[in-house]
Amino acid sequence: MSPPVEQFPALQELPGIRHCFIGRVAGIDAQHDKAEALRRLDGVHRAARQELGLRGLPFITAEQVHGSDIAVVRPPITGDHQFAGCDGLATDQPNVALGIYVADCGAVFIIDPVKRAIALVHSGKKGTEQNITGQAIDLLQEQFGSEPKDLIVQLSPCIRPPHYEIDFAAEIIRQSRDQGVT
Repeated sequence: MSPPVEQFPALQELPGIRHCFIGRVAGIDAQHDKAEALRRLDGVHRAARQELGLRGLPFITAEQVHGSDIAVVRPPITGDHQFAGCDGLATDQPNVALGIYVADCGAVFIIDPVKRAIALVHSGKKGTEQNITGQAIDLLQEQFGSEPKDLIVQLSPCIRPPHYEIDFAAEIIRQSRDQGVT
């Protein structure tokens, strides 16, 4: 079965970037604790990485504790790794696959095509309230010399009003603009 992969036009034409968002998977019950849900979805996630030509690359994930800490992925990168205690990842290293898992929360892709750096963050209620997107933009500037005017910010599908009290999309857009992203 081919995974329900969505790609974003704003990111598709960027050189050196392969990305996707995997939607809800029919026939897989993910209404469990996080570890069990990820175990059940592992085959789908592997198939998506293979479809994108990412098979064999180190797969780097964040523990996702509903906070705003972001890990910087630096060499040596020798295999799959989960960074503990964080909700985001940033790197300028090629040939690395970053992964963030979301259900209702937003996955925010922040790409700097000039400095060839990327941040990928999980923006849930707490992370959005703590401005994880703004913190990721700051981190890209500090660690990789990114300029906000060069950044492309893409939000995944996420829950929105009237189904939820917070409009993640509107808040993430505001936070990005407050940081100078146009």
